[in-house]
Amino acid sequence: MRAGNLEKCDLNFHKIHDMYRPKIFRYLSNLIDEYEAEDLTQEVFAKVSRNLETFRGDSHISTWIYRIATNLAIDRIRYCTLPFVHPFKRAEASIDAPEEIEDRNIWTGEKPYSAEQNLIRGEMSDCIRSCLENLPETFRVVLVLSELESFRNKEIAEITGGTLETVKIRLHRARVLLRKEIERNCRVYRDERNELACEPTEEFSRNKTSVSK
Repeated sequence: MRAGNLEKCDLNFHKIHDMYRPKIFRYLSNLIDEYEAEDLTQEVFAKVSRNLETFRGDSHISTWIYRIATNLAIDRIRYCTLPFVHPFKRAEASIDAPEEIEDRNIWTGEKPYSAEQNLIRGEMSDCIRSCLENLPETFRVVLVLSELESFRNKEIAEITGGTLETVKIRLHRARVLLRKEIERNCRVYRDERNELACEPTEEFSRNKTSVSK
């Protein structure tokens, strides 16, 4: 059971709300803009409140809540016009999956981080956020769940309703696409603390400005 989770016999809505609302708002803020995330967080917990009595405990309460949040976020991304959201459906089919993909949570440090993973795990800059928002929503979701919410692949599969193999493939493809976005749109450097940082290229900044108008 994940740390801070609740037993089925302790399903008090106010306790659940206080425990998970900050986490869900943070999660949604990394998928959509903060204004939309605030609105959607309220929808998530309204749905949790309506359906809490029917929660059977087949999964962790955290997994159930994140599943609700994920489904609502994907619906919002697909059907609303949001700044810098470009669900490129063809991208998923354009990258070949590796023959073997290790089931590791890179958040735990079981293998070395790549440059883009270090950038994501740090304080997310506007540049990285824009690159992340350029990914298809299914890729963005698994990447945020893995890198920022520290869920393991098996848990991500439960949240997204996919198979473990699908999660592994999408994570691989998401990292490849994000690396390309960063290489194309960002200038990566080490700051005064010798930590990886980035800023948008002039062309990327101009494109963002023109899209937002």
